[in-house]
Amino acid sequence: MPEAVPAGTGLVDASLAARDRGLLWHPYAPLDGPAPYAVTGAEGVRLQLESAAGERFEAVDAMSSWWAAIHGYRHPVLDAAVRDQTGKFSHVMFGGLTHEPAVRLAEQLVELAPAPLRHVFLADSGSVSVEVALKLAIQYQAAAGRRGRHRFLALRGGYHGDTFGAMSVCDPVDGMHSAFPSLPAQHFLPKPPAARWSAGQTSGGELRADPAAVAAWTAGLESAVEQHGRELAGIIVEPVLQGAGGMHVYAPECLQALRRTADEHGLLLIFDEIATGFGRTGRFFGSEWAGVVPDVMCVGKALTGGYLTLAAVLCSADAGAVITASASAAGRALLHGPTFMANPLACAVASASLDVLAGAGWQQQVRRIEAGLRESLAPAAGLASVRDVRVLGAVGVVELAGPVDVQAVTRAALEHGVWVRPFRNLVYTMPPYICSGADVAAVGAGITAAVRQVHG
Repeated sequence: MPEAVPAGTGLVDASLAARDRGLLWHPYAPLDGPAPYAVTGAEGVRLQLESAAGERFEAVDAMSSWWAAIHGYRHPVLDAAVRDQTGKFSHVMFGGLTHEPAVRLAEQLVELAPAPLRHVFLADSGSVSVEVALKLAIQYQAAAGRRGRHRFLALRGGYHGDTFGAMSVCDPVDGMHSAFPSLPAQHFLPKPPAARWSAGQTSGGELRADPAAVAAWTAGLESAVEQHGRELAGIIVEPVLQGAGGMHVYAPECLQALRRTADEHGLLLIFDEIATGFGRTGRFFGSEWAGVVPDVMCVGKALTGGYLTLAAVLCSADAGAVITASASAAGRALLHGPTFMANPLACAVASASLDVLAGAGWQQQVRRIEAGLRESLAPAAGLASVRDVRVLGAVGVVELAGPVDVQAVTRAALEHGVWVRPFRNLVYTMPPYICSGADVAAVGAGITAAVRQVHG
């Protein structure tokens, strides 16, 4: 249980929330929204928090700081990478210059990615990487002599970021489109059919969906591309798992259908692996569930282990060659250039994070989390308020029949030693890979207890 302390004591006093209120905007929250919890420390998989009333909590971070801190906090290897790079130089422009951290990181990414992906653009964030991927596809079509192709096909239930281009390919109904009428108009397919594990399967098994539903969805895909193909530059999807759009797990066969259709119509296939990359779904990249390779792939979030903002766009050698051979001098360059592109600190820690990921045996880590979440979240399926419980890799989801009371569930989970950030009708977890079996059990038990306490 939390411990009440007098205002003005501790590392962060009770006035911090009051100082924050009306000063700082928080994600998707008004200036006068609920008081945030103050972070006073973080180590391993645990956060030290204080409420506006001065209550202290220690909680397992079941969110990995929005899916990024896969190695936890204050990791010695990542800390050292930042310190070492700071001792050399923290930032230089990337226009006309290069440096070892950027080159090494790009080499690692190309080595980890499927063989056709051979070129790397280093971006500031996931949203920016999506913007770059969309621009790349439009430039590709122009270089190929198809200048009328400037729209995209995306999925209902998808989420790709909050900048304008990225928003335009997010779900047009449940996303933020209505607030921004000037967004580019895109085309959308229905949400792909849901997939489930076959009985008794684990991470080495397969995701199964209703074959008739997959066939019907594929027919809709083919019809949409036949109708709109001449104005489409590409197709963008999150492979297998739709993240912030609803934590929807779908049939890998849909990715195979997307690959066939893109090839038939000369479209670039873009996979947004920002949430699914680096092992989160049980495969290193989500695309591996289908054995499909995209033309363009975006990665971010866990790329730096949660230390600094960085993302990357990987492009196939074929697509890169088409752009490079453009008849337009300007079209031969990828027309994007962030000020902090390839920031050396971010590249250095990302490179170290990939080394840690390889050395720690991420497969075993994710399988342990998956097994622990299946067991610890199973009791939630029996609650009256719960519609569904699903687990894929190091992702656990409790879907409610109605909207979640975000503040109440967050508080209830904290009282059980777990930090979560629910949304819509979902209470979910994407814990750090370094979580022990006891940590995972605590996460599942805390989520179940919070849902039971608040929603019954």
